[in-house]
Amino acid sequence: MFLELHYKSSQLNRDTSVHVLLPEECLGAGESYRTLWLLHGLSGDHTSWMRYSAIERYARERRLAVVMPDGGRSWYTDTVCGANYFSFIATELPELCRRSFHGMSEKREDNVVAGLSMGGYGALKLALSRPEQYGACISLSGSLDITRKGRPCNLAEWQSIFGYDLESPLQLEGSEHDLFALAARNRAEGKPFPQLYLWCGTEDSLIDVNRRFDRHLTALDVPHVFETSEGDHTWKWWDLHIKEALDRI
Repeated sequence: MFLELHYKSSQLNRDTSVHVLLPEECLGAGESYRTLWLLHGLSGDHTSWMRYSAIERYARERRLAVVMPDGGRSWYTDTVCGANYFSFIATELPELCRRSFHGMSEKREDNVVAGLSMGGYGALKLALSRPEQYGACISLSGSLDITRKGRPCNLAEWQSIFGYDLESPLQLEGSEHDLFALAARNRAEGKPFPQLYLWCGTEDSLIDVNRRFDRHLTALDVPHVFETSEGDHTWKWWDLHIKEALDRI
């Protein structure tokens, strides 16, 4: 079942759109189904996964609910300009969906967050910031290091999100936006880690940062799976590897 949801978000303070896939089978007493919170990349929107991948078929085969929000170009962050995209996806949207659609499990092990490119960063940011909410996380071609690689958008846009001057990019290092710091903090505090699966193509410009994050997790002794194979930064590979990632988890 494919639904298009439009509503006024209190966290974003504007109307927004969300695509939702729901299993069509009737639930028995006490039954629930797993949910995949699926994030798009920097140049995409909430329609991208439905348009460019076979996610509807993959979800149907696995009896998954899938929620695909519009994250704009926000880096899934509570921005300094007042659009709280992190809180929207981490808190407001799950509460809305569970009120509106019967059967979505609230159990940690039944919730997976995933994304590509900017969405891979967002998925890991959610999973590492709210490890009690997600049993697994999938990052495909993730743009995982916003503090060292440099900004992927113009300075004015970057400042409207993070409030930092990219002439001094290390201001972001160690902050709540830094995935490397979040992983280290969680390990130091003994917090649980979701099951982590990362993939990046060997012809992708983001392969080096993905390899660096893999080494960082390994040094922290954080269980995870990191795979590379042929592929660049295109939907041909994301469609293939979201299917493989769902099979793996």
